[in-house]
Amino acid sequence: MGGHREKDDGALLRAVAAGDQAALADLYDRHAGWLHARLTRRCADPEVVREVLQDTFVTVWRSASGHRGAEAGGWLWTIAARRLVDARRAQERGTRVAPEPETAAVPSAEDRVLAGLEYGDVGTALDRISPELREVLRATVVDGLTTREAARLLGIPEGTVKSRARRARTELRAALAQLNPSPLGGPA
Repeated sequence: MGGHREKDDGALLRAVAAGDQAALADLYDRHAGWLHARLTRRCADPEVVREVLQDTFVTVWRSASGHRGAEAGGWLWTIAARRLVDARRAQERGTRVAPEPETAAVPSAEDRVLAGLEYGDVGTALDRISPELREVLRATVVDGLTTREAARLLGIPEGTVKSRARRARTELRAALAQLNPSPLGGPA
């Protein structure tokens, strides 16, 4: 493609902001795979995933000049996650306006788990821990990223990801225990 492969994300984004389509293609080649995988973990509909991925890079093309820094992973994921939320809202509005009983989708097991994480006791407990800890848990547990991938995405060192994950699990256990005290376990 464009010969930009050796450049960091910041240099690619500056080139994209200047209208370099080859730089956008290189940025896409570098990041589309993991974005697609991460979006697929959040959405079972491959067509929606493809549209969100495309919308993400259209947004990058239009707003590359607004990015600061060398790493683009976190910024790209923020755009993709917002586009996914928008797509789901659009689907919900469409479903409410014109329901089609014969095509009513049964939520997948993953969708039910994610809904539980968002709206159930786990979601309530997650809301009680600090945003830094919550983001590490979402990246490593919900999205299944490795420590290295989470560090790159969040823009923090790998050791920080590990220590925050440990603290987050401890705080999450405590928050869940407050929500659902166990009558069987624990000291009296």
